[in-house]
Amino acid sequence: MTGPAGRFASGISRTRPGRDRRARLLPASPGAARAEGSGAPRAMVVGGGIAGLTAATALAERGVRVTLCEREEQLGGRLAGWPTRLADGTTVTMSRGFHAFFRQYYNLRALLRRTDPGLDRLTGLPDYPLVHSDGRRDGFRRVPRTPPLSALGFVALSDSFGPRDLLRMRPGAALPLLDVRVPAVYDRLDRISAYDFLESVRFPPAARHLAFEVFSRSFFADPRQLSAAEMALMFHIYFLGSAEGLLFDVPREPFPQALWDPLAARLGRLGARLRTGTPVRAVSVRPEGGFTVASEVDEEPYDAVVLALDPAGLRSLVARSGGLGDARWRERVARLRTAPPFLVSRLWLDAPVRADRPGFLGTSGHGALDNVSVLSAWEGEAARWAARTGGSVVELHAYAQAGDADRTTVPKELLGELHRVYPETRQAGVVDARHEWRSDCPLFPVGGHGDRPTVDTPTPGLVVAGDAVRTGLPVALMERAATSGFLAANTLLRRWGLAGHPLWTVPDRGRSALLRWAAARGGDGRRQRAGGGGG
Repeated sequence: MTGPAGRFASGISRTRPGRDRRARLLPASPGAARAEGSGAPRAMVVGGGIAGLTAATALAERGVRVTLCEREEQLGGRLAGWPTRLADGTTVTMSRGFHAFFRQYYNLRALLRRTDPGLDRLTGLPDYPLVHSDGRRDGFRRVPRTPPLSALGFVALSDSFGPRDLLRMRPGAALPLLDVRVPAVYDRLDRISAYDFLESVRFPPAARHLAFEVFSRSFFADPRQLSAAEMALMFHIYFLGSAEGLLFDVPREPFPQALWDPLAARLGRLGARLRTGTPVRAVSVRPEGGFTVASEVDEEPYDAVVLALDPAGLRSLVARSGGLGDARWRERVARLRTAPPFLVSRLWLDAPVRADRPGFLGTSGHGALDNVSVLSAWEGEAARWAARTGGSVVELHAYAQAGDADRTTVPKELLGELHRVYPETRQAGVVDARHEWRSDCPLFPVGGHGDRPTVDTPTPGLVVAGDAVRTGLPVALMERAATSGFLAANTLLRRWGLAGHPLWTVPDRGRSALLRWAAARGGDGRRQRAGGGGG
């Protein structure tokens, strides 16, 4: 499979992907530049979200003959979009809701640069504001980006930390946050909830609501259900581990136009076959090696398979594919849990919101409402509709809803809370609305880290990708999905003697030697007091 370009280590550029001089490079493994001719390996990628599209891209760039099957009609997974016609006759794009593209998402941004080298299809929002129902507000525009000034600056500038609050805090309990490493953070904190950890630190209630609970709910989970290890990792990625800060970018147009249509076209030019609206029924291991993949279209042989599915999809496909993995692996997959349902309500209003309203606002204490996005402030399609009609386009999110939540009353509650947050919307009529209820995000429960799959599996040639996957790297959310997609592809490329792809992450430990020392001393003290045992 070695082509005329010979062997090389692809993409070993040491140009840093952001402003953080301590960003960590994981060099690509060396190998042949491309697989050439009819002997090129064949790979099936099951799932067309971020993880699957990343894996498909990374494989196709090395000459692997890729087929991608996605059960939905659209690519993008949780960032998919689809056309819908409004009551006024306008065709617009609906999606599953707002996503923030943080500057720490090095590998996701590397994927997007394949079709947008300057990331010109993204635009930055000037702040990440948070508001509580009692009137307290926080934001990150003025917070320094370089740790530890980032955390210190947030405390100094925040209305949520008063002198009495600071005196009540137990800084010793927060020491694990000073030196977060993967997987050590899971060994230390996976058996307690994010809520209980914050209780032990005695974070001020207002700060907990505005900062930590807003972030923890970005995992679509109540803090009482979320592993403290995931929250600590998040704290490291955004506060104490990275100098990129907490400001973020958003796509200038809906997800399909800005992200996935250009990437799908590039995959087509690379020879990949993209099959949307095509569920995979089963994957079987062939006695002579490789796999047979049975989709709704056909059955075909492949040398390798990437399972890039949400937890429910992975559980279901593995249950239907009896020969995959071993008994222990299959049992762990069967125990994967899905986060509670969430709602995205998008409203097309016949009046504008105030011009000074932020493009995105995190909320706390407003009932089911977790955040408000004014899409017409930054998304081109929504802005054009608003300019033509004199109205506005607003999106409301409600995370971690009860399984028996009334799907009629929750949207009404969100609208009522929007009227509280942005009173001018009380006078606005709703031209049309779309309400998307979903329940397909991974839950990272207390003590659940060991059940999460790794990229490798007990079956050679079978790999897993997605935001539920254990990568061994300090990544989360969309960045974990993209990173796992590259890791899955690199695992297969290495198997075939092909060059891998480089990866970047935030630093994999605390940035300060003094803080690392303090975290180690604090951890030793707690272990001694606990008697060294654990259940």
